[in-house]
Amino acid sequence: MATVLVESADALAPEVREGVRDLVLVLADSKRLLGFRYGGWILGAPELETGIACASMAQDEWGHARLMYALLKEFGEDVERLEHAREPHEYCSMAVLDREPDDWSGVVALNALADAALAVQLAALRDCCYLPLRQRTEKVLAEERYHQAHGVAWARRYARGTPAAREALTGAARILLPPILTWFGPPDGRGELLAGAGICDGAPHELRRRFLAASAPALDALGLDPRAPALGPDFDDFDEARRRPRGTGGPDAETVARVRGDRNRDFLVD
Repeated sequence: MATVLVESADALAPEVREGVRDLVLVLADSKRLLGFRYGGWILGAPELETGIACASMAQDEWGHARLMYALLKEFGEDVERLEHAREPHEYCSMAVLDREPDDWSGVVALNALADAALAVQLAALRDCCYLPLRQRTEKVLAEERYHQAHGVAWARRYARGTPAAREALTGAARILLPPILTWFGPPDGRGELLAGAGICDGAPHELRRRFLAASAPALDALGLDPRAPALGPDFDDFDEARRRPRGTGGPDAETVARVRGDRNRDFLVD
């Protein structure tokens, strides 16, 4: 049966409209924060070429975020406020992006896992019945393929490195994997609703499966088995709207101030 395309947010059923709005904000915030994390390592990467890659990926992620924020105008949101006036507790970014990675292994883990999770969620929107979101998705995905290849290449490099290097990346991946698997959402929740409404082409359990398949080269290189109970998702006190545990305030205040451009606001001109 052919998908019936919807061109206006107002034409979506109320509960679907709310779910789409929240999903778009989650994606926009997560991409903005991921881009910021990449950008923080342009000068700290272990090689000049890798620093250039960080710059390129940061630029991609911020461009993707702007596309997503702009889409929220259709939902009656004040995009200027979303980008420049929110407090940390209002952000809906992935919880694993709240803090700056301590070292390069943490950046590689974000690249190989968090970036991959965002790409899987976006790929599930390729055939979205809400046309404005569907149109933005293909452009974003075209630029994402390089990111995953970069993360996998570095994961394999760590895996072949010294025992200390391998352990550093394995430890970072162990920390990131459970919250990222949780990020896709619980069974019988909002993700199921969006799949049934033709927004996503897979429910949360299916997106988790796709994510693990996409991440298998990196996880296998490190000898990590995501089926281990300690690495599984945990939906206790999970906020489906923000896709993060309740009680987590969001990125640290300094990160949010820098992302908002607070220090440069006095220099803006019309």
